[in-house]
Parts: sequence; C-alpha cells; structure tokens
Amino acid sequence: MRRFLRICGRGLGGALLLILGVWIGLSLHFQIAAPLVYVFYLGLALGCLGAVRMLWRGHWGPVWALCAVVLAVWALWWGSIAPRQDRDWLPEVSRGVTSEPARDGLVLVRNIRDFRWSSPTEAVESWYDLTVDPEQITSVDMIMSVWDSPEIAHTLVSFGFADGRHIVFSGEIRREVGEEFSALGGFFKRFELVLIAADERDIVHLRTDARGEAVSLYPVAMGAAQRKALFLAFLDYGNDLAREPRWYHTLWTNCTTMPYRLVRQVADGAVFDLRVILSGRLPGYLYDLGVLPGAQTAPLAELKARAALPRRPVAGLSSAKYSALLRQGWRD
Repeated sequence: MRRFLRICGRGLGGALLLILGVWIGLSLHFQIAAPLVYVFYLGLALGCLGAVRMLWRGHWGPVWALCAVVLAVWALWWGSIAPRQDRDWLPEVSRGVTSEPARDGLVLVRNIRDFRWSSPTEAVESWYDLTVDPEQITSVDMIMSVWDSPEIAHTLVSFGFADGRHIVFSGEIRREVGEEFSALGGFFKRFELVLIAADERDIVHLRTDARGEAVSLYPVAMGAAQRKALFLAFLDYGNDLAREPRWYHTLWTNCTTMPYRLVRQVADGAVFDLRVILSGRLPGYLYDLGVLPGAQTAPLAELKARAALPRRPVAGLSSAKYSALLRQGWRD
C-alpha cells in the first residue's frame, strides 16, 4: 500500500511538473521570437527531465527547490511584460475611442470609425468626432456576430440617439500589422485590448457583408438613466485604456466580459451566468432576464429569427437610414 501511494505521489508530482513546463513553454512561445525561443525550450525540457528523474528517485526537496527558483524567475519576467500603446497597429484598431466634456452637458466623442469595407481586410479609412447629448439616447441594442462556433460570438453594444444616429462600442484585440488572432495567445499577454467606437455602416456592414458572418441585433430594455450611465461607462473605459493600456484575455477580458462588467455597474439584476463566457448563448440569458422585446409572450427561437440581420449594401445610405433598415425585423 505504501509503495502504491509512493508511486501515485511521484506520478502526481510528475504531472504537476509537466503542467508547469507546458505553461511556461507557452508563455515563452507567445513572447519570444524564434530562434531565441528554441534555446529556452531546450533549457526548459532538460530541466523538466532532470526534475522528473530526481522525483522518481524520491529526491523531493531538490525538485521543489528547483521549481521554486524557476517560478520566481518566471514570475519576475512575466510581471515585467507590460501592454503598450506604440506598436504598428492595423488601421482598423489604430485609434481607441476617447471623450471629453463639452458645453451644456454634451460630450465630445473622439475617434468614431467609419470605414467603407470592400473585403474583410480592405477599406476606405475614415474617422470622425461627434458631439452628442447622453440625455438623447433612446435605445440600447446588443449586436452579436458568429464567425465559427455558434457557442462563441463577438458582442457589440449600440446606442441609438433621437436623431437616428447610432454609436457602436466593440472591445477588440489590438492586432499589429501582420499579426493573426490566437485564442490561446489571449491567455499569454499576446494582445492589447482596444475599445472601438464605430458607425453601424462600418462595423455591422463589415461583419454581415465583407466577412459574411451570422449577425443578430437584439434591442435591450433599459431605463433612460441606465442607458445614459452605460454609455458614459463605455466612454470612461475608453479614456482609461488611453491612459493605461491593458491586456486582452481570452476568458476574463474579452468582447463580452468587458461590456458585462460595465452593465453590472448600472444594472443590479445582471448576475453572472456561464452564458457570459459562452457568448453565443447570450440571447438566452437576456431572454431569461426578460429584457428582450416579446420575452414574456414569444419563444426565444422566434426572437432569434427576428434578430437575424441580412446582407445590406451601404452605398447611398446615410448613417441613420442604414441603422433604421437594420431594425426592420423588430418593427414588422
């Protein structure tokens, strides 16, 4: 029995060493360029093999001392990696939204993106600033875009104003030129986070037409005070990112969890639910909260059908007209 327990203990110790080695190896992979990273891989592999050998011989003390030293060195290095503002960003994420107070309670929103997309990667670039009155916000919509697994969606939040304009907020990875997205890399400080403010003719059309994603729009019932508070919370978050950049994290700081935290600031009923992580199921969460139009009388499947957005060209359409056409399914 004692021999069995000893073997189990060594096996567990070996498994822990393997997990530690893989985790440190991945952090090296996403932070250090080749060929230098291969030198670290070799050292890490040799260290793990030596530790497993000592562990199997029952030399627990030296193994854990070695692990403590490696962890301490890794933690010092890992803590020194800070997010930055000055990389060679792709044009569509080169400017995060910022804002400042204007006269008579108005707010000047800076860096609203208004690209015209001809393909998923090519667009005529345009940015503008806009002075808005938060008291004139008349609607809040959740826009969801599915590009691969139906369990995961990109979540955008759109605010509608009395004049028909809409400003959409989207938390996104801030990719550099030539950089590709990696969900795994999002666990290892691979991408900074940026908050984009955009015109719906840009950011919705990009996903429905240029990328051909499955996009849905859900009006969310909120009081006037909550709509204003949430809008200002997004602007404050954009200003915070401009002052102090932050890392994107695949689970904890992404396109859904970030706006969820802001919603929690203004809506006490928005309790955490696993569907916040599995964002493709977020409409069901909103349905259960009773904040979707018709949630009390219509099945969720019917509301999903109404929410689906078709492809719709933007040529010749004003911002307000395009936004109005997107909401036809909720008016019919």
